[in-house]
Amino acid sequence: MSAESFTHGVPFGIALGLVLGKTVGVLGLTWMAIRLGLARLPEGANWGQLLGVAILCGIGFTMSIFVGSLAFDPANSSYAGEDRMGILAGSCIAAVLGYAVVRLASRRA
Repeated sequence: MSAESFTHGVPFGIALGLVLGKTVGVLGLTWMAIRLGLARLPEGANWGQLLGVAILCGIGFTMSIFVGSLAFDPANSSYAGEDRMGILAGSCIAAVLGYAVVRLASRRA
């Protein structure tokens, strides 16, 4: 494994899905629920904090590893190791980025 293998389609796509896909999905549906009146923004919370929490939702390696092990058989697929690289990288990026966003958004509040 090398740094170059992180840019392969499988690990890069998985990491991108965990960081961006989860963020867009969670924040988008939360925004929609608030706009439709189905939910309220918690008292004392702001949209920046909500963005940070949505990014933190990308820390989903347990279920991602389970699904990856179902999709890629380690005996027959070279993607079995690459998917774990993408899952761990995406989860770490989501953790660090989400923490930074929540911290910055909380300072302003």
